[in-house]
Amino acid sequence: MTENHHHQIKQSSSTKRIAVKVDDLTVAYNYKPVLWDIDLEIPEGVLMAIVGPNGAGKSTLIKSILGILKPLAGSIRIYNKPYSKQRALVAYVPQKGSVDWDFPTTALDVVTMGTYGSLGWIKRPRQRHKKAALEALEKVGMLPFKNRQISQLSGGQQQRIFLARALVQNASIYFMDEPFQGVDATTEIAIINILKELRKANKTVIVVHHDLQTVPEYFDWVTFLNVKKIATGPVKDIFNDDNLTKTYGINYKVSVQE
Repeated sequence: MTENHHHQIKQSSSTKRIAVKVDDLTVAYNYKPVLWDIDLEIPEGVLMAIVGPNGAGKSTLIKSILGILKPLAGSIRIYNKPYSKQRALVAYVPQKGSVDWDFPTTALDVVTMGTYGSLGWIKRPRQRHKKAALEALEKVGMLPFKNRQISQLSGGQQQRIFLARALVQNASIYFMDEPFQGVDATTEIAIINILKELRKANKTVIVVHHDLQTVPEYFDWVTFLNVKKIATGPVKDIFNDDNLTKTYGINYKVSVQE
């Protein structure tokens, strides 16, 4: 009976739908490969970290999947269709440093912009869009700051606003580029709790992440990247010294708490 039960569990994990599929992806800047021949399948409903050293191509991988960067070779499918046909299913939280925070706009306006996918640029947001934006602000603990100019918010508060903007899109797949960078401990806990909630709702969440110590605590899936894909799979199976050493090129000893 135990064996049969084990077979059922194995079968259910292997029959998960593939949310994102990357085939033979190569990206180069000035003829220098930044990503080389990447094959990657990300199952639906995982909370996945992309880890690797600086210059490993982590942000490039996300931007290539989102069509922001044009690859030299390879193909990308979102639920078995090109990204251009699946945009509405995908939300993106870019690196905080890539945003002009001096742009004169309020927290509420930034989050309401997340509904523009369903609005188009011409139409004005309706009451229901504003209501959804307010609910998202509440989820990230930023409702009291709704009328604050974004330039007057702290780094952690700005990151929460960006997370709220992604939440309001009600996507199936969320890409986040270093969402914990430069935020305080309270914001980090708030963000990871929301990411875990998204996973519970069977959303797929893909996060560029730099803090190796928190990988086993925060994520259930991981991809090791250093220009080439080193390994990908469940954290419990592949987050080990061997893959860390292969990825970072030095002997790694990581203490994974049971």
